[in-house]
Amino acid sequence: MNALTWPDLLALTGHFMLLSLLAIGGAITTASDMHRYVVAEHGWISDAQFTSSIAIAQAAPGPNVLFVAVIGWNVAGVTGMLATLIGTMLPSTLLVLAISRWAARRRESLAVRAFATGMAPLTLGLLLATGWVLAEPFVRAPEQRIGALAVIAVTIVTMLKTRLSPIWLVALGAVVGALGGI
Repeated sequence: MNALTWPDLLALTGHFMLLSLLAIGGAITTASDMHRYVVAEHGWISDAQFTSSIAIAQAAPGPNVLFVAVIGWNVAGVTGMLATLIGTMLPSTLLVLAISRWAARRRESLAVRAFATGMAPLTLGLLLATGWVLAEPFVRAPEQRIGALAVIAVTIVTMLKTRLSPIWLVALGAVVGALGGI
């Protein structure tokens, strides 16, 4: 765990605030940029710590955004956790409150319907980028490449072709991983 300076903590909060406003589809859609910022750019945590932060938080009961708190904790303890959580929760919460009230009054308008329809490809692209960042360590390892690519392919095809709950695909990934496939 690093002892970040106040300017670093403010920069961390500010970066997560910006990501909060880009997190269409949830905070997980911006995980690839979180990785770039805390791992690649600043080296505050390792690839393994980043991936483990997401895995631990996703396995725990509660909201999916918990991974942000675990990343912050791994970066700088309690202060890092507060920095990432405040950065992630505050802007998007305020924006959603304002926009949802506005859109509810205009839900049948062409502009609101077009906006909602246009967000689908953006959300999909962000989720695919996050999936790539999380799978990349496995795809790089030759002995795990086939299993990881197979799980990714099955997940993408299943999510595009069915209405199956994603929890079944998470379970499939866990079984394949437990069996040594990835």
